[in-house]
Amino acid sequence: MSSSNAGDKDNRPDADASIASLGEQIRSLRKHLGLTLEELSSRSNVSTGLISLLERGKGNPSFASLIQLAHGLDVPIGRLFHGETPASPVVRAKERRTLEWHGNEKLDGARYQLLTPSLKGALEVVWVETEPGHDTSGTPFRHNGEEFGIVLSGVKDVFLDGVRHRLEAGDSITYSSSIPHWYVAVGDEPSTAIWVITPPTW
Repeated sequence: MSSSNAGDKDNRPDADASIASLGEQIRSLRKHLGLTLEELSSRSNVSTGLISLLERGKGNPSFASLIQLAHGLDVPIGRLFHGETPASPVVRAKERRTLEWHGNEKLDGARYQLLTPSLKGALEVVWVETEPGHDTSGTPFRHNGEEFGIVLSGVKDVFLDGVRHRLEAGDSITYSSSIPHWYVAVGDEPSTAIWVITPPTW
């Protein structure tokens, strides 16, 4: 009996790690689709409470619930267990992943490249290149979290709830993502910047 208990104890870390990995994958896929917990709950018919537990690496979901979640996320159920795990913590400049918006309508005059191996961690770090005149004021951003940006070249205006903050090379800014914000690349030269967002929103 003692050996059975020891075996259960030895297996628990693996089970906990599996649930944590599953939760990270569900959260990553949900964020990628731009869904709130409530929206995913409606699409999958799984309670927001269970989804929240899973995303925090807790809970004991039934197989039926996982099938429903996969359906709500529009992925095969196997994707929930086998996410794309980067082989290396290093991201080479020539191997950066280009981030795309649905329909690409927000990509005109801008390019976004991921500087972290994936979007599964606590940070989203993005290399941003914008052409002169690039302007996102038509679609202000607002979401949970915090952001930090530093301009490496060119000039970028960052608007926080309508208040303009002009950043030149070497200037940086930090703000709550819950404040409506948008960006305008000014001047005659392209702008290059690095943006850090937590939690990931892409």
